This record gives sequence, C-alpha cells and structure tokens, in this order.
Amino acid sequence: MAQATTKSFVKGVHGVRYQVKDVARAVAFYTQHLGFKLEHQQLPAFANVSLGEAHILLSGPGASGSRPMPDGRQQEPGGWNRVVLKVADLPGLIAELKNAGVRFRNEIETGPGGRQVQLEDLDGNPIELFEPAR
Repeated sequence: MAQATTKSFVKGVHGVRYQVKDVARAVAFYTQHLGFKLEHQQLPAFANVSLGEAHILLSGPGASGSRPMPDGRQQEPGGWNRVVLKVADLPGLIAELKNAGVRFRNEIETGPGGRQVQLEDLDGNPIELFEPAR
C-alpha cells in the first residue's frame, strides 16, 4: 500500500538540472547551437530552456538549486547533474521516503520557482524532488 501512496506524489519529470558558471552564456549556447527555446530566466542565477517537452534547468552561482550541501560540498558543473521529478506535497513525500530509509543529501531549499530537495539512489546518484510554487 505504501508504494501506491508514494507514487501518487510524483507527477512527472520536471527537467534535468545542469550547474553552470554563467547562465547567460549557457542560454546562448543551448538556444543558438542546439535549437533550445528560452522558457524563463532570472539572470544571473537561473534559466529554463526547452526542446520539445524536455527542459534543462540551468542553475548558476546563487540559484537555490546550486546552494552548497549542509556538509559543505559544492555543486559544480559536471558532478551535480540530476533528473528533477515534479512532485506534490514535498514534505509529505520526504516523510514517506525517510520512513523507507531513503538517504537525503540536504533539507528543503526554497527559491522563487518553488522548493526542492536532493536524495540519492542506491548507487549514490542524485535525484531532485521539486514542488513548483503555487
């Protein structure tokens, strides 16, 4: 029964987050060289580019999705890329997953677009749970 409840929280894939050093430069690269469309940007911290239904969330220094982990680890390009799952009731899902023994990297971070938290799969790969601002 818990598995069915947990699945009801996850609503879909929101996008893939890439850590970048310069958001404007990254937007130019994806839009000019790869045909992505700029959906939203809040320079210098963040931009969302899309290609069809696929979204890449470009997080620069200062973005809520780029903040250091509680243990001091820095998110850097190339090492913190992750799938971002859009969820409903982020605190409720976190409680269920913690109860199931899932390892979290951080606590909830809140930014203008919503709030997010990172967990790890059994091999240590990062997954982000994201709840959009209402």
